[in-house]
Amino acid sequence: MFTFSLVLALAIPNCLGIWPIPRSLDSGNQILKLSESFAITVGFTNPPQDLLDAVSRTKDSIKTDQLARLVVGRGSTDSNAFRTAESLPGLTVKLEEGASTQPIATEAVAALGLRDESYSLSVSLNGSAELVANTTLGLLRGLSTFEQLWYTYNGTIYTTYAPLTIVNDSPAYPYRGFMLDTARNFFTVSDIKRTLDTMYLVKINVLHWHMTDAQSWPIQIPEFPELAQAGAYSISQSYAPDDIQDVVMYAAERGIDVLVEIDTPGHTSIVGASHPDYVACYLLDWATYASEPPAGQLRLADPAVANFTAGVLSAIAKTLPSTMFSTGGDELNTACYTDDEPTQMILNNTGRTIFEALDDFTATTHGALHDLGKTTVVWEEMVLDYNTTTLRNDTIVMVWVSSEDAAAVVQQGYRIVHAPSNYFYLDCGAGEWISNDPTGNSWCDPFKTWQESYTFDPLENITSDQVHLVLGGEQLLWTEQSGPQNLDSIVWPRAAVSSEIFWTGATLPDGFDRVGNLSEALPRLHDVRYRMVQRGINAINLQPEWCALRPQACDE
Repeated sequence: MFTFSLVLALAIPNCLGIWPIPRSLDSGNQILKLSESFAITVGFTNPPQDLLDAVSRTKDSIKTDQLARLVVGRGSTDSNAFRTAESLPGLTVKLEEGASTQPIATEAVAALGLRDESYSLSVSLNGSAELVANTTLGLLRGLSTFEQLWYTYNGTIYTTYAPLTIVNDSPAYPYRGFMLDTARNFFTVSDIKRTLDTMYLVKINVLHWHMTDAQSWPIQIPEFPELAQAGAYSISQSYAPDDIQDVVMYAAERGIDVLVEIDTPGHTSIVGASHPDYVACYLLDWATYASEPPAGQLRLADPAVANFTAGVLSAIAKTLPSTMFSTGGDELNTACYTDDEPTQMILNNTGRTIFEALDDFTATTHGALHDLGKTTVVWEEMVLDYNTTTLRNDTIVMVWVSSEDAAAVVQQGYRIVHAPSNYFYLDCGAGEWISNDPTGNSWCDPFKTWQESYTFDPLENITSDQVHLVLGGEQLLWTEQSGPQNLDSIVWPRAAVSSEIFWTGATLPDGFDRVGNLSEALPRLHDVRYRMVQRGINAINLQPEWCALRPQACDE
């Protein structure tokens, strides 16, 4: 246990630094120091080990963040109040009376509608603080808020937000995600864990792991070892079963569900490295037969391929605790199937169109996942372009092509996750990566600034009786031009924007509209970005530091 001090004192200019901002908040502007003997006490019997571990991490983070307040002088004027300020000796963490005690890791992977992330937090002027929730997952969310209250100046750890009361803070939407593509370029387990730690800080609760794509198959499956043996860039650039379980448990202990995606039947050229008979247009002209190199997609009309795919998906899904599993389903190239002789032979013999064959393929692959109790997740084309009739009503649809497509999906009664390229794609704006196009831009230019992303309205064109179909949203990193070297800077702090959109919702705790308050959001985003840097995350600067120290001075 470490020790230090928390004190309350004179009123000073206050710039609240919590991200995402709680939905209910009443804060003062008094200084309160953290006592040198500060302790976090778990006030109920038999707490799960992962809660105790979370408490320990919170204490360590408060001590090691060493974040100086983002004001001119970096907190030097605060020190005048330290001598007379009160000290906070501890924080009591407890569950509501009668609440059941489950590990955080269990609650984090429950079905979306069954998760309770709510918490209440009070930090008083008399030197007491209490965090209360119905679940250990809620306590975890409260701890991430508590961590963001503290600054350090000349060895004194203190807050300027006392007294503070947060009552029943809870997310506006149950799904707040970040997608990482580990197929175009490989990311180590340590890279993913570092990202998960930062997701915890800002209450992002789903890692959408886009694990495979046309370029590589980095997942080792004991039942199908040939896929990674032939399809990974190298054995060292692949995930063994223990690696995946390590990531999944590490995430769950931080309140994060891991949604694995194995994109099918498109984006599967790499399967041809081990099963060339299963892939149409394998390594043919990609400009004709694919959205990007290399070309190749599963021969979905072949029952043997459908059964093989179902077996692969089941072998992965059965090892994962999440209730969700994504089969992708985007960017099918119909010209490939039209020109693929084996596919046309099967279609002619069975009297089906390619989309009727896709219906059967989906029934087989999704059926195998449903047998495991999984809820399937697909990209929007499965509904809007292919009119797939064998999707179950509980299928979750990710809307990515444009934010304008969300209304058409919910109109058909499907639940959606917002992932619009025109707001949330983090890779946009880096220029064309195809080598013979020297003046080209990326297809989704321009760069998606935090400001543009922050203005996203999840309920635009959604009627009141459709609101329940909007589960939340995520920001995404496709990695054609990204790797471990720029992971932090391209993701953070921009990916934190969606966490506030989908945690706080449309209205800030002061009653003002979130979308129209960029000037209010920026100082808090600066604050969490600087805190990320203190934790070893190479988050990109949003402005010159001169601006960060002077809120609103660099507004238009």
